[in-house]
Amino acid sequence: MARSLKNIANDAPIPVADRISGFTYAIRNIVGEAKKVEAAGRRVRYLNIGDPVAFGFQTPAHLREALAKAVADGQNGYGPSPGLEIAREAVAEEQARHQWPVSADRVAITSGASEGIDLALNALVNPSEEVLVPSPTYPLYTAVLAKMGARPVYYTTTPEQRWQLDLEAMERLITPATRAIVIIHPNNPTGAVYSLDTQRRLLELAARHRLVVLSDEVYSDLAYEGSVPPIATVNPEASVIAFGSLSKGYLAPGWRTGWLTVSANKRMDNVLAAIKKLADGRLCSPVPMQYALVAALRGDRSHQAEFRAALQERARVTTEGLGQVRGVTYAPASAAFYAMPRVALPPGVTDEQFVLELLRTTGILFVHGSGFGMRPQDGFLRIVFLAGPAELREVYRDLGRFTEAFLARGGTQQAR
Repeated sequence: MARSLKNIANDAPIPVADRISGFTYAIRNIVGEAKKVEAAGRRVRYLNIGDPVAFGFQTPAHLREALAKAVADGQNGYGPSPGLEIAREAVAEEQARHQWPVSADRVAITSGASEGIDLALNALVNPSEEVLVPSPTYPLYTAVLAKMGARPVYYTTTPEQRWQLDLEAMERLITPATRAIVIIHPNNPTGAVYSLDTQRRLLELAARHRLVVLSDEVYSDLAYEGSVPPIATVNPEASVIAFGSLSKGYLAPGWRTGWLTVSANKRMDNVLAAIKKLADGRLCSPVPMQYALVAALRGDRSHQAEFRAALQERARVTTEGLGQVRGVTYAPASAAFYAMPRVALPPGVTDEQFVLELLRTTGILFVHGSGFGMRPQDGFLRIVFLAGPAELREVYRDLGRFTEAFLARGGTQQAR
């Protein structure tokens, strides 16, 4: 008689791939602790994920109508792997409006900008090769590189320089293994915006070393002084892959609809072909949302002016509120809805300890700066300031009381 599986199996766990040990995503990982705090009966104020819809901002009606019409019209099957022609044309028109001439053939529609970033990195970078990423960074880049077995190399930005790029220091990090430079502009998590001269010199640096610039432009419509053009407008012949999305500027993060654009030079033709080959393997991005993308890029954008005004008000409240917290310094943002303040932590205390005790004591959930590539002892925090001004003022008052008590006792009483 055949032995049962129960008898022949042992209790040893099935091993997972080695790459998982390097894969982290602090923005979501910390939510598990917040759920425990909620289960214990404390209200949690989630200021960790940049989802405007969660804070009451609504997807524009004409986008919702375009999506509903596409579904009702039966546009629910597979589409072309690079995206619907009409959607790629709309993206190409948008780039041309900013003086970056590209054809629709050099555009791919993706499941959020995140998938575009994954496709581009996999098309460009081999295991053990390097990509320059900003510190602080958006952790998707380091997570994807870890999954690929490639290596992120951090170039540092600092609040003392308003988070601007130090191109000389960046160039010193380039080695024969370097394949690309990531720029997040406007920046997540700092809200920094870079000058045209800085962008021009960055493209020149990349050209000298035959590197591709991966330009994350998801927040391009959310600079407080108006939209930020694609970096490729500075030099349309540069080797650039730019990423965009409906998530932030069009208030539709859950639709997971994004795009990438590959600059129109022959040096990038093989990269474009590789991206399309990889895109074939996942069939297509969701089709109905691509009709909403067309409505977004060709339609009314009045909601953006209103959204920017709301963000600018919240940015003012944040600057004022953090300015009243003893032991905290802050370089104000110029775009988006993120703050990256710094707490003067006592020796031996980490940013994650501070964030966890803040959560357990007050119910306020921020993300520790080390989740964005900062040193744990440096005391950086990322705050999402999408909540209403009144709630933000309350958050910063509670933060101030907590921080004063935390620093007064050396941060050691409850940290665990």
